Amino acid sequence: MARQTTLIRGARVWTGVGDTPARSLDMLVEGGRIQALEARLSTPPGAQVIDADGLLLLPAFVDGHGHLDKTLWGRPWQPHSAGPTVAERIANERSLLARLDHSPQAGSERLLRHLVTRGTTTVRSHVDVGTEVGLSHLHAVLATRERCADIATLQLVAFPQGGVGPGAGTLDLLDNAVLEGAEAIGGVDPATIDGHPTAQLDGVFAIASRRGCALDLHLHELGETGLAAVDAIIERTLSLGLAGRVVISHAFCLGELAPDRLDPLLARLAKADIAIMSHGPGGGWPRPPVRRLAEHGVRVFCGSDGVRDAWSPLNTGDMLERAYLVAYVNGLRDDAGLELALQMATSRAADVLGIEAGTLEAGAPADIVAVQAETAAEAVAAHPPRCWVMRRGQIIARDGHAAAAPQT
Repeated sequence: MARQTTLIRGARVWTGVGDTPARSLDMLVEGGRIQALEARLSTPPGAQVIDADGLLLLPAFVDGHGHLDKTLWGRPWQPHSAGPTVAERIANERSLLARLDHSPQAGSERLLRHLVTRGTTTVRSHVDVGTEVGLSHLHAVLATRERCADIATLQLVAFPQGGVGPGAGTLDLLDNAVLEGAEAIGGVDPATIDGHPTAQLDGVFAIASRRGCALDLHLHELGETGLAAVDAIIERTLSLGLAGRVVISHAFCLGELAPDRLDPLLARLAKADIAIMSHGPGGGWPRPPVRRLAEHGVRVFCGSDGVRDAWSPLNTGDMLERAYLVAYVNGLRDDAGLELALQMATSRAADVLGIEAGTLEAGAPADIVAVQAETAAEAVAAHPPRCWVMRRGQIIARDGHAAAAPQT
């Protein structure tokens, strides 16, 4: 992608630190990075000038938890047919994808290009790994990562959707996935999926310790079963020196606890530097109280989860809409709460993923989203359309459409 010098005039700029932008600023972008933010900047020779005309500039969004390999985005509508339990949803998903002769590469690329038009330029995607599919989903999404490198950064988590199973070979596949390009490995509901929580957690933690990769573990389990898993994850994280490299995604069980039990657990999570991903669950699922987690020093972030897939037809992949949903289910109505939800889709997610993104300041990558809003809080509450999206100093989408023809 060619990089040019661009001067953005007259924009409101959200820096992500609780401010309410009101005055007009100019932003100079050069070499794919923000070089200066001033009330008035002179136009460098040969620079492209964009008149922002009071648009609010936000950091491009970071989708910290997706499943690009299994999306049905862009395909004909499929009536939802999954049962209510995790096991039923897994079985339904396998049946549906087989019946549709699903292509993880084509599907992931369609969805990623859509996400970019909505302002997301970084995605952490979980991709299924297991004895049924081997590493085929990983290879497919690795191909998407290469094809879309100019418009998005894509991190991959090797995800054992069906558990690891004793002696089934899935742990070896997870290990190989890291060698072939996955930045992290996952796990899922060790008690209810595998029926042997110690074995699953021992296995995935051993790989993370040996390979130096991150861990991002799905935990849907509720009640004491879920809390036992959280305890076990904390213990292994501390004993193996993996602080700062472990995520618990969903962590629904944290939403069931009264403060007298929750607060000591949050202190332990903060000590182990275990991050929590919440996508703002609906449908009666409890949700981790993100403001309380943040106040206790637990790193919190969000992601779109599955977009138009066998688990749900409702998600659109729009991370500004997702920030609104996180705020909605957590009752974050004040400006500080709305900005926390936006941080979960920008700077806080970037921090957990260990990437250079999520802020608008001198020296930061010029990954920018422009919207019609006066403040960041209003942007979350209204989640308006994206006027344009910039990636490394280049406009890549306008008004919900790619600025250039997709690759073939």
